[in-house]
Amino acid sequence: MAYVQALFEASGASRADAQEALIAAGVSAALLEYPLARVTEEQFAALYRALVRRLDDEMLRFYSRPLRPGALKFTCLSLMDARNLGVALHRWTLFLRMLQDDFRLDVETSEGLCRVALRPHAGRPPAAPIADDLMLKLVHGVCSWLVGCKLPLERVDFAFDAPSFAEEYVHLYPGPVRFGQSLSALYLDAAWLREPLRRTAQDLPDFLHRAPEGWMFAEFRHQRLAHRVRGYLSTHLPHGATAQAAARALHLSLRTLHRRLADEGTSFQRIKDELRRDLAVQKLTRTREPIAAIGAELGFDSAASFHRAFRLWTGQTPGAYRGRGDSAPD
Repeated sequence: MAYVQALFEASGASRADAQEALIAAGVSAALLEYPLARVTEEQFAALYRALVRRLDDEMLRFYSRPLRPGALKFTCLSLMDARNLGVALHRWTLFLRMLQDDFRLDVETSEGLCRVALRPHAGRPPAAPIADDLMLKLVHGVCSWLVGCKLPLERVDFAFDAPSFAEEYVHLYPGPVRFGQSLSALYLDAAWLREPLRRTAQDLPDFLHRAPEGWMFAEFRHQRLAHRVRGYLSTHLPHGATAQAAARALHLSLRTLHRRLADEGTSFQRIKDELRRDLAVQKLTRTREPIAAIGAELGFDSAASFHRAFRLWTGQTPGAYRGRGDSAPD
């Protein structure tokens, strides 16, 4: 919910706009008071689409000129007949100059790396942090769609300090994220610039229909180990959800598993807790399943231990969370 709050603040959405978007997404407005509350990817996407309709801007008034609905469609149409990704990115730099005045898209190659950076124009006020975040996410998502796989990133830089929800960025980018840098930019192996494009105009309607899921939340083919562990755990809760079992399934030694997760800035227990937290939120808001049964399904040995963990994750008990954010059908 902290991410949703940042979205509302950066867009300048009125109370009525925010309320309408929350209703469209099936999210209780009461949850805005709880930054640690969770929304699903589907709910966030529905909320984003509702804001686009209300604000008549595909980038939610983040910039001085709106990107009217249809901007993404014609951007993709202008790129997809390029002979490779490098040509498509060059075209995008030119296309964006016609659409907005706040920044330019810089594409530079050096020492085998391609940097795609958002360079603010002199005299323009700095963009809100979430504007840089979502613009880079859009660039990465569209480029990945064009070549037919999620592009692995060497790293992502942001020209703003780490927000309170910085740990969530591991789920948004297939590469390490750094804050407090001079420019917001993503880095990928320059060899990808030679990759041919694999999309046609016939593929575009489905991509647009799924926006923003198609460029925000699609699965990564080149996954970090943390994503692979989460995938394993999602099918093995509550039984078999141990580090030893995960290491065997992923053909790693236990020591290697822990070391590589530490290199990615996380741990097995943290991934397990985050997955159980997210599944608990989904079950509490989408079903009438008894709270004790939810805790048991997630591997807790008692209702009390589930209550303690959920309060630690969200600041609320499962019952209070269900009461404030309940949107499940009767």
